[in-house]
Amino acid sequence: MQRAFRYLFALLVSFIGGFAPANEPSSSGNISIELNAADPHENGCTLTFLITNGFAQAMDRVIYETVLFDRSGQVDRLTLFDFGALPSERPRVRQFAVPDLTCDELGRVLFNGASTCEGDGLPPSACDAGFTPSSRIEVEVIG
Repeated sequence: MQRAFRYLFALLVSFIGGFAPANEPSSSGNISIELNAADPHENGCTLTFLITNGFAQAMDRVIYETVLFDRSGQVDRLTLFDFGALPSERPRVRQFAVPDLTCDELGRVLFNGASTCEGDGLPPSACDAGFTPSSRIEVEVIG
């Protein structure tokens, strides 16, 4: 009985192993950024992003020029988000405390493009080509 259970378990694991969950990184040759949360703090709003470098090469430093819009569509500010080093094909969480921003008034985040994209063997357009923005919350993210 125990042998049959082990066999079925091994079979199930090998079957499930063939399917990658949607959030798992792959060798896609792109960068995906998900706005995962926007949480108020005493001086503003903390934005939490899940970022995945889908390239086979690690990235030494990635900085995106980012525009924050209020709910009426007006530009609130233009800023730089420094995502730091990104390992190859591994997700990372990065948080940015944005002063004087009310989370409830944030309507949209626009990634204008990479201002810095460094890493050995990366194509010049690595941080912009195949860029995939998304949002898990009610704030729209585009790029």
